Amino acid sequence: MILKQVTPSWAEAKKQLGEVNFLNQLRDFDKDHISDRTLRKVHTYTSLDDFDPEKVGVVSTAAKSLAMVVAPKKAKLDEAMQSLKEKQASLAEAKGKLAQLQKLLEKLQKDYDDKLNEKEELRKRAEMLQLKLDRASDLIDGLAGERVRWGETIRNLDGVFDLLPGDCLLATAFVSYMGPFVSSYREELMLMWKTSVSEMELPCSLELKLGNFLATPTLIREWNILGLPSDAFSTENGIITNQATRWPLIIDPQAQAWKWIRNMEGPKGLKTVDFGVPDYMRIIEIAMQRGEPILLQNVSEVLDPSVIPILNKALVKKGNETYIKVGDKLVDYNEKFKFFITTKMSNPHFPPEILTKTTLVNFAIKEEGLQAQLLGIVVRKEKPKLEELKDNLVLNIAAGRRTLMELEDELLRLLNESEGSLLDNMELITTLKSSKETSVAVNEQLESSLITEVEIDHAREGYVPCAVRASILFFVLYDLSFIDPMYQFSLDSYIDIFENSIKKSKRSDNLSERITSLNDYHTYAVYRNTCRGLFERHKLLFSFYVGIKILDAQGKIRHSDYQFLLKGGVVLDKKEQPQNPCIDWLPPESWDNITEMDKLSGFHGVVKTFEQFPKEWGEWYFKDAPESCMLIGEWQDICSEFQRMLFIRSLRPDRLSFCITSFVTNNIGSHFTEPPVLDIKAVFEDSSYKTPLIFVLSPGVDPTSALIQLAENSGMSSRFQSLSLGQGQAPFATRMIEQGSTQGNWVFLANCHLSLSWMPGLDKIIENLQSSGNVHKDFR
Repeated sequence: MILKQVTPSWAEAKKQLGEVNFLNQLRDFDKDHISDRTLRKVHTYTSLDDFDPEKVGVVSTAAKSLAMVVAPKKAKLDEAMQSLKEKQASLAEAKGKLAQLQKLLEKLQKDYDDKLNEKEELRKRAEMLQLKLDRASDLIDGLAGERVRWGETIRNLDGVFDLLPGDCLLATAFVSYMGPFVSSYREELMLMWKTSVSEMELPCSLELKLGNFLATPTLIREWNILGLPSDAFSTENGIITNQATRWPLIIDPQAQAWKWIRNMEGPKGLKTVDFGVPDYMRIIEIAMQRGEPILLQNVSEVLDPSVIPILNKALVKKGNETYIKVGDKLVDYNEKFKFFITTKMSNPHFPPEILTKTTLVNFAIKEEGLQAQLLGIVVRKEKPKLEELKDNLVLNIAAGRRTLMELEDELLRLLNESEGSLLDNMELITTLKSSKETSVAVNEQLESSLITEVEIDHAREGYVPCAVRASILFFVLYDLSFIDPMYQFSLDSYIDIFENSIKKSKRSDNLSERITSLNDYHTYAVYRNTCRGLFERHKLLFSFYVGIKILDAQGKIRHSDYQFLLKGGVVLDKKEQPQNPCIDWLPPESWDNITEMDKLSGFHGVVKTFEQFPKEWGEWYFKDAPESCMLIGEWQDICSEFQRMLFIRSLRPDRLSFCITSFVTNNIGSHFTEPPVLDIKAVFEDSSYKTPLIFVLSPGVDPTSALIQLAENSGMSSRFQSLSLGQGQAPFATRMIEQGSTQGNWVFLANCHLSLSWMPGLDKIIENLQSSGNVHKDFR
């Protein structure tokens, strides 16, 4: 009944026994799915002592049968329970062993995991050590090439350090005081200073070079690219200009410094002003606030008082701000501000109060620097691809050296700032590796570029004679100012003549013939153009000086001989002078010349020939044209044509001009003794719309009619305008020039000497026209 989930009572028992299917229900009963609750209820009865089949049979045979069914089951249950206990005991034992094994497994697993972790750490450590080994290898490889050089540099610096006090003193003095002097005076002064420093037992470098001490080759090369001439004198000027503590005041007659400064400072916002600009002080003040450079150009010997505070650097500190006092106000001052002053005057006389506030720098051009410029011009015209390649190589070499310097500086910075192990500094290792690769590539490129540059320079050398000749001729023009201050020739106009000569001279595939043709054409072009501006009495002297300088460059004239020709002989001690054997006809001053000439190399024995052949020398002396006669004795064969001229200079100076004419004819051509007649048409053809023509007139000469005739012949008569200057005419002249420059008119201003006060204004107008790109090509 319990199994069937009915109330266990006698009445219910009788009812169940009376069921027809009771046995079938018992046989088919699902004994495998009896719940634990039901089994506990059943166990309550089967566990009783009275639950015995025999005892149950007394009451009911059917119940006895049921009880007998339970007994085997119970026996089996007991047997099963016993087996269960045994199994549970075995299970417990197995679980115990399992627990032990589990603990052992866990311990082994932990040991295994520990070993795996240790292995991983060892692997990582091995990788790190390998990485450090690789880094160390990279570091060693990267620094190996620098070790020798840095070691040598350190040794050199150790030596330089000992000489630093004297070198700094000399360099400081050089920057402070050498600016106004030409190279020969600088060398002489430097030698004197070195001697004085050595006498004071102050160590200094005997071969101190300012270019190496205060600048680097890379910086100097960049300056050359930007327009600074490449000679040592110009390099010194560049260093003085950049290193001086006082603002540079630059004597720049040929605008070399002007061009260089504009190229160098242009990318930094350079402003170019002059005293003719109405608001120039406002421009300067803004530049001081922004830290931009200023170029004050074309100053005269007297500077406007408004710029004096800038020269004084009258700085005022207020907290962290810096101001400069300009007049009655304070202007913000940026430390990056730079101030350059240039003058076109070749020999200015600035007052002491200006010189004490500035650093005077003489930027007069030198032969070496001019030759380099002219060589570049002629090669650019003759071989444009070659010169373009040269320019690119110069830029690449400069950029390569700058890159190497930047890489080295960055490497040294990282080495200096590195903390801890160098092998842990990934930035250093990466930079070093990158630097090494870049350095190798740059060095290879530099080596290739330098080899190519040598090849290009070798190809350019063929045109060096042209550059040398052109340089000689320019300095001939430059020296004419010593004859007359009016003779002033600009480098820009000279370069125009040179380029025109390159264009118009006879072409030839043979380089030697081409050089000869160009030199001859340019020499005469310079002569022809220059003679237009020379007084008649100076034209033969100019031709002679051209011939002398050409022969001097060829080594055919001794300097001592030339000086004797210019100065003659001056006897300082008459007591030591030999007696005049021809006193009856030879003047004392002529005998002085002969005795002094005897002291020259190549003229020893001249005095003796006068003693041996007084009669013959007398006959020669009284000839009408002794320059055409043979010299007495061996001197005719020994002396060159120029040296024979010294005899004329000594004995018959009245015939020297004829001798000079013959000398010029024989050495550079007869056409240099025949000054060209002024051809107004040729003058016009050689002119340009940017450069005015200035007519310096003798009394009674008027070029107006010739200009009017030229205008008619050129179809410009309707656009020819003339104005006679005088009081109140300046505004009309200004308007006439402005209209002419835009409409292509010819403007003729007469009597400029009557408007001297307006000449600076006219100069400013011309300067603006030259820098403008809107001038009509027909304007003159």
